[in-house]
Amino acid sequence: MEKKESAKERILQVASDLFYREGIRAVGIDRIIEEAGVAKASFYRNFATKDDLVVAFLERSNRRAFKRIEEARIRYPHEPYKQLQEVFRLLAIRMGEPDFRGCPFMNTTVEFPEGAHPGNHKARECRIGVWRVIKEMALLAGARDPEALAKQLEITFSGAIMTASLYHSKDNGEHFFKVVQLLLDEHIPADQKNPAELK
Repeated sequence: MEKKESAKERILQVASDLFYREGIRAVGIDRIIEEAGVAKASFYRNFATKDDLVVAFLERSNRRAFKRIEEARIRYPHEPYKQLQEVFRLLAIRMGEPDFRGCPFMNTTVEFPEGAHPGNHKARECRIGVWRVIKEMALLAGARDPEALAKQLEITFSGAIMTASLYHSKDNGEHFFKVVQLLLDEHIPADQKNPAELK
């Protein structure tokens, strides 16, 4: 028997889809309540303010980002270089999907540039956390300078997703992944990429 989706889950699902697709400021609470099919009292029992809902949306986005990383680790359990490659291969594929609207963390900081805003604070926290893990993966993959590699990958990713949003180009992900591969080749010695094959 399927578990019934709770009102909170339904609200978060609807809000997440709308926030990502149309922007946070453009979507009002009344619309979320209507599309989620819940009572106003039910909404406020679960989310006292819209800001609380924005934070929950960002936390949900963060879980999805870490799920992508976990998928790469599961696929290549003892090959950190391939794990790193796979994370960016998955991101490149995501860029080509019809519903792709960029990075939810970047989008949120653009909408709420004030550092004190809960959305801005949570978006930065999540984004920093994701790229900290990428740096750790680069270290395990044998990068000469993991911090520099992670930063260059982040800048490349940020530029690529803005370009994808601007031009809706179908081959943007492919170009992005080629640049990623160039960076990996520059920073990671050949004998670190697949040590087992070189023994």
